[in-house]
Amino acid sequence: MPVDFAAILKMRERMQLRWSHVFLQVRDMARMVAFYTDVLGFEVTDRSDDGGRAVAFLSQVPTDHHQIAFLGPAANEAGADESALPNTRVGHFAFRVPALAEVRALHRRLQADARVTEINPIAHGNAWSLYFADPEGNGIEVFCDSPWHVRQPQGGTWDPAASEAEIHAATRAAFKDAPGFGPIERYYANRALQLARRRASDDRDAEDERER
Repeated sequence: MPVDFAAILKMRERMQLRWSHVFLQVRDMARMVAFYTDVLGFEVTDRSDDGGRAVAFLSQVPTDHHQIAFLGPAANEAGADESALPNTRVGHFAFRVPALAEVRALHRRLQADARVTEINPIAHGNAWSLYFADPEGNGIEVFCDSPWHVRQPQGGTWDPAASEAEIHAATRAAFKDAPGFGPIERYYANRALQLARRRASDDRDAEDERER
């Protein structure tokens, strides 16, 4: 199918992607979490065991549930010689857009582009995402926030062809009983308070160290 460059340029004028996070498959979860928290100053915002594989979400800012996500080795790889494990690799790169309408419009564009494969709409409760592979097979996620927060990881389907009212109603029904469900604004406010308290504590510790 010929590529409609005029339509692409028009869409680029409307859609503003903002960098969000990277998803990494790691060989040693404990070592990676320790490094990113102890050395780089991230905090673990959620963690779980996803089908026998550990998952950890880390962030430094109040407005993103995670800036980095780690997926540990499969159960049959645990304890294996590190040299025998696959190289650590990027699972996907993620970009945020401000509105559900933009995610739905992108879905239509992706479906019409033969260079794109593995298109997969996933609802995480706190976001509506489109996962797909670019022309060289790199994993990409484009998403917008939902009005709610919910403990992660979570995943379900959503229909980009449905109306926004239908998508909202279906997502709320699917996740309203999940742990941590509530307004996303409340989650972001609590995260901002936690980070402010941590910075104040760090400042006090630094001041005490200077006075010694």
